Amino acid sequence: MPTERFTFPGHSGEELAARLDLPDGPHLATALFAHCFTCGKDITAARRIAGRLSGMGIAVMRFDFTGLGHSEGEFANTTFTSNVGDLTRAAQALSERGMAPSLLIGHSLGGAAVLKAASEIDSAKAVVTIGAPFDPGHVTHNFGDALEKIEADGAAEVSLAGRPFRIGRDFVEDVKGSALAPLIGALNKALLVMHAPRDATVGIDNATRIFSAAKHPKSFVTLDDADHLISKSEDAEYAAEVIAAWAGRYLDLRPPAPPPGAPEGIVRVSEADPDGFLQDVNAGPYHHAVADEPRAYGGTNRGMSPYGFVSAGLGACTSMTIRMYARRKGWPLSHVSVDISHDKVHAQDAETSKEVRIDSFRREIRLEGDLDSDQRQRLLEIAEKCPVHRTIEIGARVETVLVD
Repeated sequence: MPTERFTFPGHSGEELAARLDLPDGPHLATALFAHCFTCGKDITAARRIAGRLSGMGIAVMRFDFTGLGHSEGEFANTTFTSNVGDLTRAAQALSERGMAPSLLIGHSLGGAAVLKAASEIDSAKAVVTIGAPFDPGHVTHNFGDALEKIEADGAAEVSLAGRPFRIGRDFVEDVKGSALAPLIGALNKALLVMHAPRDATVGIDNATRIFSAAKHPKSFVTLDDADHLISKSEDAEYAAEVIAAWAGRYLDLRPPAPPPGAPEGIVRVSEADPDGFLQDVNAGPYHHAVADEPRAYGGTNRGMSPYGFVSAGLGACTSMTIRMYARRKGWPLSHVSVDISHDKVHAQDAETSKEVRIDSFRREIRLEGDLDSDQRQRLLEIAEKCPVHRTIEIGARVETVLVD
């Protein structure tokens, strides 16, 4: 996916580092992502969700809050209110580019921030929270004994996820005084609440309270055994899939009509997990799948193998071709199913050495309905005319170019 990096002024004028993930095809909508407390724009959950949504035609802007990541400013001087200010400035920066956000996504304290900022972002039509606290003051539970020192000295160093952060008294007082219930009740936007029952950082009861305070349309989806940071790629992938499917119900994602004679489109395949073999497969804004290898071959078995996709293409084309012919003839075909298996076999019938191996596809077709023997035989013959079948039999030319 194309990516643009830029900066914009945050709540107090410091330049904040942003990343805008753009669709490969038509730009249909824009999402704004708020990361979790002391995290950054490039955590696993943010990357996976941005990648999946951009495949749907939704551009995603994610940025580092003031004092974090590559953004300017002092984190110790920030508050929950300043985070909300950063969010509204981010939305403004998108609007100035003609890309006003219609979808807001917030992770953990970022989820609480988008709930508060939503009323100030008129373009937003839908809001998603992931592991968000109902009470922003919940985050102070992570400060432990440092709370007393913060109160006494005005600031103190706190270790969060193994990293030191300086937390100021203003942050603690501000976050404790922020009440979200009235804002959630008056949200007037579609809401999706996502939370893991085993979240040890922000308990599942927070999701219950957010959901109860909200008015319809609202949805709740469990993230099962995911951790608070959604650190496992399969959990991030699941969250991304759900958000992508849910968002399509509330955002206008209809692509513009293609020009006359335009090709069917481009299938974009990109790595989803550089440590394994998982691949994102996107065909336009609506169609997404994942490809992988079995665990025995070093994959995670979370999608079909490449040859599985070839077999699926052959089986689907076969079934469609049979149905098209039977429909045109008015024959009583009630159902078609096609089983495809693939193997490598010795080329015994080829005019080559028997050491040469070729691909062999076995196709088993089941036809249901009140068909006579002649009709069944004719449909079997029609299956041989399936375009994908012909491509496999005849072969194809693959032209490869390296793009800068």
